[in-house]
Amino acid sequence: MLRWAEAAAYGAGGGLIVEAVVTYGRLHAWQQARHEARMADDQLPRVGKFVDPPADSLAAFFRVMLGAAAGWLLHAEITGVYAAVTVGASAPALLAQLGRATTATDALRGEPRGEEPSGFPAQVEPPGLDPVRGEATP
Repeated sequence: MLRWAEAAAYGAGGGLIVEAVVTYGRLHAWQQARHEARMADDQLPRVGKFVDPPADSLAAFFRVMLGAAAGWLLHAEITGVYAAVTVGASAPALLAQLGRATTATDALRGEPRGEEPSGFPAQVEPPGLDPVRGEATP
């Protein structure tokens, strides 16, 4: 089991790794667009069409903070560095699922409140009840 500060730091590192991969994807798209423009003798696209430093920096900051928060929240459950990095990398989805859970048991099982596994709200009505008045139907 990691101490809370270690789990938070490694969780932040996991968030940073994910953000680095996202940034690489944007830079790779820019590179491909430049290659295509060179082949077609068109004007080369600028990097600003693919990377927005203020917005991307803010998103990266929050991803790192979410990774740290997830590591801190789950530090008692995390048994190693790789697990902490994984928790940090998956923090946005993991914390959203924990927020939808009705009980701690549901959170550990991964059963979100009122949603199907697909992520769409459940459309379940109690059998034999009038949906408007909540009274039993004859």
